[in-house]
Amino acid sequence: MRVILASASPRRAQILRDAGIPFEIARANVSERRKRGENAVAMTRRLAQAKAQAIARKLGKKHLEAIVVGADTTVEVKGELLGKPRSHAEARQMLRKLAGRTHRVVTSVAAIRLPDHAQVIATESTRVRFAPLSADDIAKYVATGEPLDKAGAYAVQGIGGRFIEGIDGCYFNVVGLPLARFYRLLIDLGWRPAPKRGRRKGAR
Repeated sequence: MRVILASASPRRAQILRDAGIPFEIARANVSERRKRGENAVAMTRRLAQAKAQAIARKLGKKHLEAIVVGADTTVEVKGELLGKPRSHAEARQMLRKLAGRTHRVVTSVAAIRLPDHAQVIATESTRVRFAPLSADDIAKYVATGEPLDKAGAYAVQGIGGRFIEGIDGCYFNVVGLPLARFYRLLIDLGWRPAPKRGRRKGAR
């Protein structure tokens, strides 16, 4: 059964490659704008489902045996949701809000099985403690360009990792895809890892 990731995120793709889960990519063009009054869980669940459904509709007519997966991540600090910064100035503003505080990273994952369109969805929450940052720390980090396509304006697996003092929960969730939860959704929908081929006798 094929796994199709409805995301163009290189970080999610890398997590799956490192975990040995074969997958294909089909980018979903879904607006990630927050609706008025939505909290982190409601927004990420809605967007994860929308991404998976957009690709499932395209592929449904082909009668494929596949699991389409959509995911969405946001950062929440003191009740405010931080998405991807649209400029260096916005990235600096986000990092000032995170500096010296604990925030929450919320990711929802929606999986749709084809051709019967059975669906499961799950949400993961991880607490991350950020070190205090000086104005110079923030300016130098933003100048690297790393914060510009990351929710919350930092990459825990990159340069931004030097500012992380502690993580309570799933590390992979902070990167962008809660791996253990993702794997369980696949299993629940009937996906199984391909068996390893045994060695022939006498082979080295």
